[in-house]
Amino acid sequence: MMNILIKSCTLVSPASSHHLKVVDVLIENGIISKIAADIKPSETKTIDAKGKYLSVGFFDLNANLGELGLENKEEFISGSAAAAAGGFTGVGVMPNTQPPVDAKAQVEYLKNRAKGLLVDIYPYGTISQKKEGKDLAEMYDMTQSGAVAFTDGTAPVQDAGLMERALLYAKGFDALVISYPEDSSIAGKAKMNEGEMSTYLGMKGIPNIAEELMIVRDLYLAEYTQSKIHFTSISTAHSVALIKAAKAKGLQVTCDVTAHHLVLTEQALHDFDTHYKVKPPLRTNADVEALLAGIKDGTIDAIVSQHTPHEIEFKEVEFETAAYGITGLQTALPLLFKAGLNAQEIVEKLVIGPRDILGLPQPEIKEGAQANLTLFDESEWDYTTENNYSKSKNSPFIGEKLKGKVWLTINNHQLYEAK
Repeated sequence: MMNILIKSCTLVSPASSHHLKVVDVLIENGIISKIAADIKPSETKTIDAKGKYLSVGFFDLNANLGELGLENKEEFISGSAAAAAGGFTGVGVMPNTQPPVDAKAQVEYLKNRAKGLLVDIYPYGTISQKKEGKDLAEMYDMTQSGAVAFTDGTAPVQDAGLMERALLYAKGFDALVISYPEDSSIAGKAKMNEGEMSTYLGMKGIPNIAEELMIVRDLYLAEYTQSKIHFTSISTAHSVALIKAAKAKGLQVTCDVTAHHLVLTEQALHDFDTHYKVKPPLRTNADVEALLAGIKDGTIDAIVSQHTPHEIEFKEVEFETAAYGITGLQTALPLLFKAGLNAQEIVEKLVIGPRDILGLPQPEIKEGAQANLTLFDESEWDYTTENNYSKSKNSPFIGEKLKGKVWLTINNHQLYEAK
């Protein structure tokens, strides 16, 4: 990596003595060698960062990167490129794979595949064997091999006894269980939110209670076992209220929300556009407002991309049969600016919160530290198939002008620079 001088950036790093100050940052051989009000350029590449924010690299808690078995949708190389273009230097990878990541050999394979990339990839293991929700997977062995959390991903654990055992087992070695909250017996085979739009379109809907019942169940289990739990992709106003009350009681609970649930509602489905078919489903304006309030008051700890790539044949079909999910790594930042978040709030939910949830060390912006950085601002840019780095193109935002651009992403002595 070449030496770089970043001039006149606004540093957004609460742990730094330079927080919210305009400074120059010199990076030599991948290391932050100097931070000062004015550094004279020499032979180094100089970046004019006036009006731009410099933070520690973003971290995504919920992404699907194809490996194992779904490399036709995404690979670590393409997923890492998309993540870097979105400002992410760390990604937690869901075990929504074929086969699911339920043994230490698979974790070790993924760790080996992730070597040498700009983006640090952190595999999650499954809670149950083969994600079948019947028997516990080899959670401890997977932890020893590098798994940083456990979840059955898009196959929520329906058996309360299994979830109780998972929480107790994970507590023994301080592992984190991630719950995707959905009661499948209530959600059924419905494809969108139950409400005004589902009635208008004549489709069965997924009621809010399908999510909220599972949150209530898992909160009770976490309280009973005195274990920590994380809820991913919450989407309703009452879910926010339940988790807020649990935190007030002192439970070890954290949660995240997807970036697209902060700006989109069920109204986007008025013409059956499959690019807006996601899970949990897009909800109402009232839910969006509650989610944003939960971010402001600290109830929601992190924001995720829920990057879910699919080939065209999984999306260019009838709404009923289309796959769930959108690619999100490159659009997370613009959606957060669109939702009204400022740079400090974005850093709190994309940098600090995710790493705290997983118990990972927080990179620092200080002299002598390895550079793990993202330079971004509110500039507009056109999102096209040409600058889409994912192997898949299932995003409703391709073809749109977005506000919120990543200019540089630096990590592991490597550099992404926007064109």
